Amino acid sequence: MKTNNITEEGKKSSFSKVLEVLKTMASKPSGFIGLSILVFHITLALISPYIAPYDYKAIDPAMMLSAPSSEFWFGTDDLGRDVFTRTILGGRTALTVTFFGSLIALLWGGLLGIFCGLVGGKIDDVVMRVVDAFLSIPWILAMLLIVSLLGTTTEVLIPALGFFYGKGIVRVARAATHDVIAKDFIVSARARGHSNFSIMWNEIIPNVRDAILVEGAMRWSWMLLGFSSLSFLGFGVSPPTPDWGLMISNGRGLMSFAYWSVIAPIVGLSSLIIGINLTADAFAKALGIDRATKAPV
Repeated sequence: MKTNNITEEGKKSSFSKVLEVLKTMASKPSGFIGLSILVFHITLALISPYIAPYDYKAIDPAMMLSAPSSEFWFGTDDLGRDVFTRTILGGRTALTVTFFGSLIALLWGGLLGIFCGLVGGKIDDVVMRVVDAFLSIPWILAMLLIVSLLGTTTEVLIPALGFFYGKGIVRVARAATHDVIAKDFIVSARARGHSNFSIMWNEIIPNVRDAILVEGAMRWSWMLLGFSSLSFLGFGVSPPTPDWGLMISNGRGLMSFAYWSVIAPIVGLSSLIIGINLTADAFAKALGIDRATKAPV
């Protein structure tokens, strides 16, 4: 019973901390706006399959490039597909790919950076030189090579984006770990004979978690822009899957007489990136982290 009580108290304490952080974020105008935009996009992504008025891949040659109307709120594209349907479902695609990609980047980059910062020595030198080598490779060229060889399915895009955007997190996590390992509680843990895994899990991660989470939030917006850039170049998700970058690419030549096919995905993409950036800034301030000192490496 005592163990259960302690566990419940720990859960309540964690939940209250989350609520306090959210309250602090929302107390600032920029944080409130960022959270509102992000919540709106996430909610829309969750309910979009149920509110989409048309089939996103349904082609109607008779309705090609129809202007916005009561029937087609955002007009139709060059194949007669409803732009509103494809826009709201395109946000679902972008959020799904980049959220899980960011999660992968956060996990592998954070854990590897903490491990290297803790063990140091030759292992640290070798791993960081490998990371430096990958950082010197333009990510867009590497991604084009990967998708050309393995395809453009989400099963390929998510881990590939997670890998390339996790490299910078390795360096941030390693630097944060270096700031912690000289503390007395780390020295005491080593003196008691605790293993590196135990020190990582119980001592280091709780003290560097905030910095890594802020970095992960920053990478999310960059990954979203990177994913849309791939789609714009024709190397993102395969048609007819609705995607903002692909919609912008397909409609860019029609802007002089069918601007509506491009405006909606541009607004969707830019607003989501703004929302994530404002939320990341508010998140960093709520945790007391100066993003200027945690600039991407």
